[in-house]
Amino acid sequence: MTKHAWAGAIVVLAGVGYAGAAAAVDLLTVVEQSTDHDADLAAFGAGSRAAREAVPKARAALLPQVVGGWGRGYNNVVTESLPNTHYWQSGWTVALTQPVFDWSRWTAYKQADFVQARGAVDFARARQVLILRSVQAYFDELAAEDELTRANDYAATLDLHLDELRRKRNAGEATVIDVREAEAARQQAQAQQQDARDDLQLKRLALEQLTGQPFAGLSRVSELAGMPGLDPQDVESWASQAQAHDYDVQLKQVDRRIAGLEVEKARAARLPVVNLTASHTPAGAASGYMRPTTTTTAMLSVTIPIFEGGGATATIDEKLALEDKAQDELVAATRAAGASAREYWSRFRAGAARVELLSRVVQGSRAALDATRVGYRVGSRASTDVLRASDTFFANRRDLIRARYATVVALLQLKAATASLDVDEVARVNELLLSTDSGRAVADAPVGRAMNGTGAHRAAAGAGLSITVPVPAATVQRPVSGVNAEPAITAVNAQTSVAVPDAQPAKIDADILRALVAIRR
Repeated sequence: MTKHAWAGAIVVLAGVGYAGAAAAVDLLTVVEQSTDHDADLAAFGAGSRAAREAVPKARAALLPQVVGGWGRGYNNVVTESLPNTHYWQSGWTVALTQPVFDWSRWTAYKQADFVQARGAVDFARARQVLILRSVQAYFDELAAEDELTRANDYAATLDLHLDELRRKRNAGEATVIDVREAEAARQQAQAQQQDARDDLQLKRLALEQLTGQPFAGLSRVSELAGMPGLDPQDVESWASQAQAHDYDVQLKQVDRRIAGLEVEKARAARLPVVNLTASHTPAGAASGYMRPTTTTTAMLSVTIPIFEGGGATATIDEKLALEDKAQDELVAATRAAGASAREYWSRFRAGAARVELLSRVVQGSRAALDATRVGYRVGSRASTDVLRASDTFFANRRDLIRARYATVVALLQLKAATASLDVDEVARVNELLLSTDSGRAVADAPVGRAMNGTGAHRAAAGAGLSITVPVPAATVQRPVSGVNAEPAITAVNAQTSVAVPDAQPAKIDADILRALVAIRR
C-alpha cells in the first residue's frame, strides 16, 4: 500500500471515530446513561437489597434455634476423709429452643414486610428523582445550545446589516448615526454570544457529570412535534392520583404502618412469653459426674412480666406519640402531593397556551422583520427599525423554544407527582419530541398507564392517563424555531454569516401586504 493510501485510510478511520464520538444523543439515552452512572442511585439500590432481608431475618426469630458444642475439661475433686479424685471430661452437647408464644416476634415479622416495601419505594423514588434531574439537565443544555444559535444568527444578521450600512454610508445614503447604532448593537450581540458560549459550557459539564460520558451535542427537537395534551383534563383527577400514589405519600403510609406495629410491639412487652427448650448431652460429657453419663432435658417455660418500674408504660406512650407523628406526616405529604400536582398541571396548561401564543408571535415578528427590511430598502423604514425588528424576532424565537422545553418538563413533573414517571414514559416523550410525522404517529400513544406493584407500592397510578398531539396548522406550515426557521434568512454558516436574498422590485408590494396580513393575524 502506498503512503497516500495509508494516509487516506488513517483519515477515514479518524473521521469515523470522530463521528462516533460526536454522535448526538437523545433524551432517552441521557436518562439511561444517568441511571447507569449515578452512584447515589446505586446506593439506594443496595439499600433496597438490604431491606429485602428484613423478612427472612424476622422469620428466623420464629423458627427453632439449634446450637451445638464440644468441650474437654479437667476436674479435681477434694473430699475430706476421702482420697482425691481427678479426671478428664470431654464430649459434645446440642440444645434446641423453640418460641411457642412471643407476640413481639410475631409483630416484628409482620413489620418486616413494610420494611422491605419501604426500601423498594425509596429506591423507586430515587430513580424517579434522577430521571427528572436528567430531563432538566437535557433541556437546560438544549436551551443553552438554542441560545447560542440565536446569538450567532442575530450577530450574523447584524453583520450583514452593518455591511450594508457601510456601503450606503460610502455612497452617501446612510448617516454616521445609523452606522454607530449598528456597531453598538453588534458589540452587544458579541457579548451575548460570549455569555451563551459560557453558559453552554457549564450546562454541558453538568450533563456530562450526570451521565459520566462526554458527547458533542444533543438531538434536536423536531419542528413538527406538537405539544402533548392531557387526559383526563380535570386537575382534580391528577391531584387525587398524586395524593394516592406519590412516592412521598407511599413512604409516609409505610412509616405510619410501621409506627402502628411499633405500638403493638411495645404492648406485647406486657404479655407472657412461652418457650420450649431441650438439650442432649451424650455419655462422657455430663458436667459433675465421674462416670460417663448421658443427660437429656426438655422444658416448657413461661415468663410473665409482673413489674418493670413503669418502663413498659413509658414505651407505649412514646410509640403512640410517634404513631401520631407518622399520621401527621402522612397528612402533610398527601396535601403536598395534591398541591404539587395542581401546580404542575397549571404549569403545563399555561405552557401549552404560551407555546401556541408564541408560535403566532414568532410568525408575526418574522413577517414584521421581512416587511421592515423591505421598507428599509425602499426608504420607508430606518436602520433602527431593522435592528429593533431583528432583536424582537430572535428574542421571540428564543422564548418559544424555551417555552416548549418548559412545557415538556412540566408534563414529566406532573407524571412524577403521580409516581408514573419511568424510563418507558421518557421513551414515549422522546419519540414525540423527535417525531417528524406531525405528531400523528404519537397522538394515540398512551403516556399514562396502569402500574402494578407489590407490598406498599401502588396498585394503579394512572386512570387512563394519555397524551394527544394536536399540531397547529401554522406549526406544520412553517417551522418557527431552530437555525432554519425563517425562509427569508438562509443559514450559510451558523457561526459567522447568513445570506439574505434580495427582494425583487415587482414583489415588494405583495411582500408588504403578506407581512401586514400575518401581523394582523
